[in-house]
Amino acid sequence: MNITLNDPYAKEQLKAQVALMQVIDPELGVNIIDLGLVYAVDFSSTAIIRIDMTFSTPHCPLGDAIKQGVVHAMTTAFPDHKIDINIVWDPEWNYDMITEAGKQQLGLD
Repeated sequence: MNITLNDPYAKEQLKAQVALMQVIDPELGVNIIDLGLVYAVDFSSTAIIRIDMTFSTPHCPLGDAIKQGVVHAMTTAFPDHKIDINIVWDPEWNYDMITEAGKQQLGLD
């Protein structure tokens, strides 16, 4: 999830990033932002926040739990919006998408 400060929704993007950092992948014990699972959060609609994200594998056994965590975190942060989660597989997730903080938490540094 890349945030550009000159984006008209930069404030909302930063708030969303903080909210989504509360969602922990149950298998890995690292938040979904540091794992690089969230590709984009779109605030262009006034009533719907669209989230493009992925899982580490297409058959992620805890994908539903992660999605529920995303909905909970985002509706808590943005109670007046509907949350639309779009699971995508392109680009395919890989270890290079993990942030430095995430790699440290996983002991990969």
